Amino acid sequence: MPDASAKASVALRLGDDRLILSHRLCQWVGRAHSVEEDIALANTALDLLGQARLWLELAGKTEGRGRDEDALAFFRDESEFQNTPLTEQPGGDFAAVVARQFFWDARANLMLPQIAAGTDSEFAAIAAKGAKETEYHLRRSEMWMTRLGDGTAESARRLRDAVADLWRFCGAMFFSDEADRELAREGIAPDPESLRAPWLRETRRVFARAKLESPDEEELDCGLALRRTEHLGFILAEMQRLPRAHPEAKW
Repeated sequence: MPDASAKASVALRLGDDRLILSHRLCQWVGRAHSVEEDIALANTALDLLGQARLWLELAGKTEGRGRDEDALAFFRDESEFQNTPLTEQPGGDFAAVVARQFFWDARANLMLPQIAAGTDSEFAAIAAKGAKETEYHLRRSEMWMTRLGDGTAESARRLRDAVADLWRFCGAMFFSDEADRELAREGIAPDPESLRAPWLRETRRVFARAKLESPDEEELDCGLALRRTEHLGFILAEMQRLPRAHPEAKW
């Protein structure tokens, strides 16, 4: 059986990714180019927040320190978060939101079905629910990659700029440590490193459809060990302000 700390650590990473990305998407509600897209971004954010709650609840239960999902979301400091740096990146324009979401969706769509088919019933149940949502999210982000890349000269330029900016943050999605490797050995979750090759195949396929050149793989490798950027502190300051100001409040 895997060590409880390894399971808690991986569950925490899965939850943190979704919590931070959900917050980033919420920042775009009311700013999209159409009401339909506003609703779609909000729905994606809600899906990810729902997944985050389940993973954080499991992480808190598994670590055995008496912390629930709210304590993990609102009362940890920046250094304690384990999300991948891609999820922190701001969406400067809609093309950046699309590229960030596509890169992340493509990996999540590879990872969650493997966890859902894994040997741990709690991990599998959460992943199975999330996999259905993520499959839909990926279809949408792929569609927008194609529409922007194969659209107007301006939309294609903005997407190229977004891809060039975000690519260097993608390598960290495939970083693995002993906790990841332990869960992989037990058949609970895939080693993130094993997802790199199929993720690259998926991104290349979509780049071709969007008439984009594939970025240099060496730049992806340079980001393997990148675990934090300057953006997370600002996100947490915004996200945690109210519960920290009123820690005993009951809503």
